[in-house]
This record gives sequence, C-alpha cells and structure tokens, in this order.
Amino acid sequence: MRAVWSDHHKYELWLRIEILACEGWASLGRIPQAAMAKIRKGTFDGTKIAEVESRVGHDVIAFLTVLNESIGQPEARYVHLGMTSQDLNDTGMAIQIVESARLIRQDLAAVREAAAELAIRHRRTLMAGRTHGIVAEPITFGFKAAGWVAELDRSVARLDQATEDAAVGRVSGAVGTHATIDPRVEEHVCRELGLKVDTVSTQVVARDRHSEFMAALAIAAGTLERIATEIRHLQRSEISEAFEPFGKEQKGSSAMPHKRNPVMTERVCGLARVVRGNLLTALENTALWHERDISHSSAERVIFPDACALVDYMATEMSKVLRGLEVRPDRMLANLQFAGGVVFSQRVLLALVESGMSREDAYLIVQKAAMQAMEEGGRGFRALLQDNQDVMQRLGNRMEEIFDPWSGLEHTDLAYEKLGLGVRSK
Repeated sequence: MRAVWSDHHKYELWLRIEILACEGWASLGRIPQAAMAKIRKGTFDGTKIAEVESRVGHDVIAFLTVLNESIGQPEARYVHLGMTSQDLNDTGMAIQIVESARLIRQDLAAVREAAAELAIRHRRTLMAGRTHGIVAEPITFGFKAAGWVAELDRSVARLDQATEDAAVGRVSGAVGTHATIDPRVEEHVCRELGLKVDTVSTQVVARDRHSEFMAALAIAAGTLERIATEIRHLQRSEISEAFEPFGKEQKGSSAMPHKRNPVMTERVCGLARVVRGNLLTALENTALWHERDISHSSAERVIFPDACALVDYMATEMSKVLRGLEVRPDRMLANLQFAGGVVFSQRVLLALVESGMSREDAYLIVQKAAMQAMEEGGRGFRALLQDNQDVMQRLGNRMEEIFDPWSGLEHTDLAYEKLGLGVRSK
C-alpha cells in the first residue's frame, strides 16, 4: 500500500498517461510517429523533481521539466499537448484507488474466510445471546460469526461498487471542454489504463466519486470495528468467552501481571475513528469553486493514502485475531445458565400463555422469578418456577422442553444456507 501511494509510483503513472496521450495524438496525426520512439524512452528522477518543485512551486511543472530534459527537443514539445495538470492528477489517482481497493479487497476476503471458518467450527457451540449487554436468549457462537460473514460480504460488495464509480479518468484540458485536446485522445488514455471516461468533468473529476469510495472504506472500517468490539466484550473478565491471540512472552500491563488486554481489537477500534474522520474531510471536498480549485488536493494527499493503509492494516489485524481466536465453549455454556436459566424467560412466558394464563399474569410470575434469581443469587430461575404450584400444574411435563437450549435454534441453519457455507443440520 505504501508503494501504491508513493511519489515514485505517482510519477510512474503520470509518465504513462503522458505517453498514452502522445500515442493518441500520434494516431490522429497531430504528433509525428517518428517522435514517439524518444517520447516512450522518457524518464524521471524523483530527487530532481523535488528540487525543481522547491523553486517553481508546482509539482506537475516540475515533473514535466525533468521529463522533457530526458526526452530532449524537439520531441519534448509534444508532451502534455493540450493537457492540464488535473489530467494527470485525477487520472493517476483513479488508478491508485483501483490498486488500493484490490489490496484491501484481498485482506477483507481473508477476514471473511476466517469468520466463515469460525461460523462452521462453532455452529453447535451454545452461548447466550445478549441485548443491551444483558443475557437474552440462546444462540450459537457460529451464528454470531455468520453475521460477521454477511456484513463483510456487504463491505466487499460496497467497496467494489465504489471503486467502479471512482475508476474514471479525464484528459479533457482546462475546464474540461476538450477545447485543446481531442476526446479521442482521452478515450485512448482511459481505455489503455482500464478506466472509464468520466461522463462529464470540469477541470476536475467531481469529488462525489471519491467521497463514495471513502464512505465504503469507512463502513468497512466500521464492520471490522463491530467485530473487534464484540471480541473485546467477550474477553471481559466477567464473561471470558473468547480471547484474541496472546503470545507466550507477551505482557498485558506494566503494573498488573494478570492482565491479558485485547490490544489488537482495541487498536482496530481506535483506527476506525480515524477513517471516519477522513470520510468527513472527503465529503467536504465535494464542494469546489466553479470549474476547479485545489482546496481538496492538500487534504486528499493525506486522507486517501492514510485511509487505504489503515483499512488494509485493520483487515490484516482482524484476520490474525479471528484465525487465532481462543474460544471457550465451556465458559459460554456456563454463562448461558446464568441465574439458573433466565435466558429461557420468554419461553416460560409463552408456554404459560399457551396454557390459558393471561399474558399480564404470566409476565408478572416470570419476571418476579427472574429478578429474584438474578438479585439474590440463591436458588436459580428454574428452581424458583418449580416452587410455584400454578406454574408446575400448567408446565410440569414441559419443563425439559422449555429449558432445552437447542429448542428454537433449528432455523439458524438458514444463515449458513444463505451464505453458501455448505453446512446442514445434523
């Protein structure tokens, strides 16, 4: 990723665009075919470009100065014919976005693969689902991981769409009217670079395309953050159901030797905030003055290399986390039985209603037993219900069924079928 956004690669792309533009002109007879041999041998020197830029204060002029010196006259006079700086900047940046997206997509796919492996491996690993941080109803850890797979699929699809929309070039000269450059030159350049020609551009490609790409990055970062946040919660001392990898010589705290802190997932969560901040800047870059200003340029030189590198790094980190995740099924099962099985409260409620009791009366009975079990920490929820004669008269022969954690989880197989994970019920 560092290479994609390096100055050296930027100059490589600019050189390629200039040569392709000259080819386009040559095919139309505007540039002698004989000149193309020397133009194609044009080179650049990054150090020289930086030195010239320090004097002239313009990166493209500095680049062209050094390039033209390597070509020599009279052939150099054909370089950049009818073009403006943004023909290089925007078209080159489109290629950098495509190249970055390819790397990010690969690493997001690796996270998806790791999540899918967890979903399959832990398809029958029971645990408590939680809402508002409170135990809710039984799920499996595999079902939770399947949700991650689905969200990662959407992030990849979103990135693909945003990349396609950003993969446009423009070689249409000042203010974009093609007054000084034939549209066929633009078509040749973009076709050879694998880009579409921008539908209508001014002197810049409209930045809604770029903000859409940044939004896709920010949402992907949010997906990785959601997975990381879940693992951080599951690693809490009171829960202890899943732990990110921890090296044999790794230390969690300089003060407290017992600490096994979730540093990798915390790092991912922190970086997601940076990417979201970059999105705000990208959105603000969409409103430019008239046919062109460069208020977006300085910001883009920071936010796009940073955001692409950060999301790629986050994906790499989360792939390591998921592949090395330490899952503790015994702890999950123990937490599922918290307070004697309060996670089954809805099933008891529905069973009482089905027996003919009013919902209001049933709710009061179930709530009272559940609250007592959680607050007093003595007899569990199921035991308290069994002390209630009315409950037992109605449900006595159904208690095993009601408190069976697998009852009601049959439909979780649908998630696997929809994701194409190839798993069927036993």
